[in-house]
Amino acid sequence: MVLAYFMLISPGEIIDLIVMTLAIGFIFKDIIKIPRYVQDPITSGFDIENFKFTCLVIAPAIILHEMAHKFVALGFGINATFHAHYFGLLLGLFLKFINIGFIFFIPGYVSIPVADVTPLQHSIIAVAGPLMNLALWLGSSIILKRAASLTSKQRLALVITKQINMFLFIFNMIPVPPFDGGHFISGLMQTFF
Repeated sequence: MVLAYFMLISPGEIIDLIVMTLAIGFIFKDIIKIPRYVQDPITSGFDIENFKFTCLVIAPAIILHEMAHKFVALGFGINATFHAHYFGLLLGLFLKFINIGFIFFIPGYVSIPVADVTPLQHSIIAVAGPLMNLALWLGSSIILKRAASLTSKQRLALVITKQINMFLFIFNMIPVPPFDGGHFISGLMQTFF
């Protein structure tokens, strides 16, 4: 069964997922710092540990959001393809380098042929991504409340997971196009009115 789902992701999509993950890790590696007990000597090199940590805590929120869109569309029998948003990733890199303090960019998206989608299907596909972020927020919140023996690194990973997923849920549910919330409301309006 799991193999069948992996067959639904093309080699091009896998490459885009990898590129997007690496870009996200690089963009946010200096913003999110893993806890260190021993003060490391000051180095001017690339902090590979922070890079890996950032890839592991931020990229899943975005990947699972986009895969929710894709697999819900596929569940309706509609072709859906994930793409890294290369212009958006370049914008994120640019904003990192000019160090403005706030980084906003679109790292990826799922393309769906609009002609093949009913308004209700469009609405359900649109809300699937934010609902995935809501589920990830809820899951990390529950683990943080109930797990007593977390390391500081695990706790930080869960706190970041909680924060990034709540942000993605709220941001994507803004009820105006091109946000998912706008597509969700628009699909409902066309379906029922």
